[in-house]
Amino acid sequence: MHRLTVLYGHPENPAEFDRYYHEVHIPLAKKMKGLTGWTIGKCSSADADTDAAYYLIVSLYAESADAMQAILNSPEGQDTVADVPKFATGGVTFLFTDEDVLVPCNLQASTK
Repeated sequence: MHRLTVLYGHPENPAEFDRYYHEVHIPLAKKMKGLTGWTIGKCSSADADTDAAYYLIVSLYAESADAMQAILNSPEGQDTVADVPKFATGGVTFLFTDEDVLVPCNLQASTK
């Protein structure tokens, strides 16, 4: 399994980031074909006295590195990646990993 992790820094305007992300970016990204999984999560720090290092973490999954590259190289993938600078005012980091699943996640679909 191959994962693209997207680490979003703290945005200048969190409410506007959330609005744009959910109303514009997610619908755009949903047009990408071939993903085998997708998770998003807002971050909180394990230490109550400090902010989390990131605002939001997103994981996109594909069967292989080649499959992920094909998804990102598609017109829908290119549109999605090109959209990121429009709202990621806190910066963004992309990481690619090949993963070995040691314990499978039993994820339930969110209604958010």
